Amino acid sequence: MMNTLLEFDRAHIWHPYTSTTNPLPVYEVISASGVRLRLAGGLELIDGMSSWWAAIHGYNHPVLNAALMDQASRMSHVMFGGLTHEPAVELCRMLVDMTPAPLTKVFLADSGSVAVEVAMKMAFQFWICQGQPQKNRLLTIRGGYHGDTFGAMSVCDPVTGMHDIFSKVLSRQYFVSRPKCRFGEDFDEADMAPMRDILEEHHQEIAAIILEPVVQGAGGMFFYHPLYVRRVRELCDEFDVLFIADEIATGFGRTGKLFACDHAGVSPDIMCLGKALTGGYMTLAATLTTNRVAQGVCQGRPGVFMHGPTFMGNPLACAVAIASLSLVQHSDFLTNVLRIESNLALGLAPCRNFPYVAHVRTIGAIGVVELHHEVRMAEMQKDFVSHGVWVRPFGRLVYLMPPIIMGDEDLAMLSSAVVKVVSGHHL
Repeated sequence: MMNTLLEFDRAHIWHPYTSTTNPLPVYEVISASGVRLRLAGGLELIDGMSSWWAAIHGYNHPVLNAALMDQASRMSHVMFGGLTHEPAVELCRMLVDMTPAPLTKVFLADSGSVAVEVAMKMAFQFWICQGQPQKNRLLTIRGGYHGDTFGAMSVCDPVTGMHDIFSKVLSRQYFVSRPKCRFGEDFDEADMAPMRDILEEHHQEIAAIILEPVVQGAGGMFFYHPLYVRRVRELCDEFDVLFIADEIATGFGRTGKLFACDHAGVSPDIMCLGKALTGGYMTLAATLTTNRVAQGVCQGRPGVFMHGPTFMGNPLACAVAIASLSLVQHSDFLTNVLRIESNLALGLAPCRNFPYVAHVRTIGAIGVVELHHEVRMAEMQKDFVSHGVWVRPFGRLVYLMPPIIMGDEDLAMLSSAVVKVVSGHHL
């Protein structure tokens, strides 16, 4: 008898970034615990992806389970318009305390893409209410990725990114080349020239600069020098432009600091958070901003911020986020991140010997092997499964973002699998 679940999935369900006419194979997960995914049939895989970087504490965590069940027994959801509740208030209190000063206002949203939309809308409404509606464009660097909704797509790389076919229908933004100075190398002030040139000519039209600080995620897993982020902050102040930090992928310790902005010692005007916020249990995001921006948004007509998701401040999501952030704050979380960094650097180092590997790099709990050629995803994914690990390559990248609880033995197995699979996919 054929697996009817997978048959129905193949016939009717559209998975992320896949074709319905020639879908990629999918694997049925029946349970997950710790750092392992259990497939139908009993095969267990070491998860190298943290479910797209969100499950930082692994799966089936007793503290997160308890928070979710306790909240569900009292209240699963209530509208956030005109009402409030303890989980939302406590979560926002924690976010204000954890994020760089002077971020003091929190807008809760549904997903990372929505958090970016909220940040963009905030920046535009701020300048409209300051009597400068002409400041209605954004500036960013190439190679970035900020989400799949229309505003977020407009600040993803318009040529090498995943959304180039929509270029005719997206809002037009300003782009400059990304910095050449990699993380850990010497900084060259010449890297700032393209950004300064655009600001000198167009700052009257630019509402904000948006960046993924230090680490560009799905746009290419590129790690660049923290001084670039600091210089961008200085340029924003000089030209009266807001600075938006998209920390959806980098927030909550992934890069070895609590936030990637901490590498540069700067604070943005607006910060976007998501992914790891709930430890991968629920969809939730947050956009934080300063008193200056919040007051500026509310000064002019209509006097309120024009956004309000239906599931904003969902109590279940807020409760599990509180539990997740408590684990980040009150455990050896960042120590574990640095331990993972050392393990990944050692384990992936043999890939440097392959002539078809362009670059191997690590930062925090992120390890990347960049090839000279595009990966054959379906074949490579199958090989990873046969080695007992779950890794999702894309483009020319094979990368790891394991749960922060992963032990040394599992990390070694994960890295070893990458070396073996990459060595067999060089044609």
